[in-house]
Amino acid sequence: MTYSLIGITLAVFVLQLIPGLGVTNLLYFTPIAVSDIALHPWRLITTVFVHSTGLIFHVLLNMYTLWIFGQLLEGLLGRWRFLALYLLSGLAGSVGVVWLSDQSAGVVGASGAIFGLMGAFLVIQRRLGGQTTQLFVLLGINLVIGFVPGLNIAWQAHLGGLLGGALIGFIFVETRKRSQQTLQTWLLVAVGIVLLLLSMRYVFLPIG
Repeated sequence: MTYSLIGITLAVFVLQLIPGLGVTNLLYFTPIAVSDIALHPWRLITTVFVHSTGLIFHVLLNMYTLWIFGQLLEGLLGRWRFLALYLLSGLAGSVGVVWLSDQSAGVVGASGAIFGLMGAFLVIQRRLGGQTTQLFVLLGINLVIGFVPGLNIAWQAHLGGLLGGALIGFIFVETRKRSQQTLQTWLLVAVGIVLLLLSMRYVFLPIG
């Protein structure tokens, strides 16, 4: 699943570079996309597959990080749990943008989902007694970079993804027994529903 996500993301990036297709405009996220002005809910998730075309290091760095944590977590969780973690973390990143950014902000990138992977890995490692010091340092550096003026980094998506991933990691580690698999599934569904409801801030509280 890790390699599939990387492949899809890189394929979308190539399509973004083709003039006239408008792939970026179709898939990026803005809070207005889920509001009384427009209703494009797919953007909550599709934004993790599009990246800045003006800076190739944006997509390359994200894919490198996905490759590292994807291999670790997919091997630990299994492909479908890993996919659920990645997509729900991406959704949580978009929710972070809805609540912490300007309503007209536009964001692209897999960073929210990737911060979710790091958050989940941190929680799982700590609960299972693993070493987490280096990961704490890595997370701290990346979170601080998001606040540096002029870099145009959506720290809101990073924070949302991190918190969402940490919650999902907690669910995974606390329901890891075979007898708890049904409970685990329903908890993941509940997280998804809550995130979708939170994403509808400007539907419940209209902009215009």
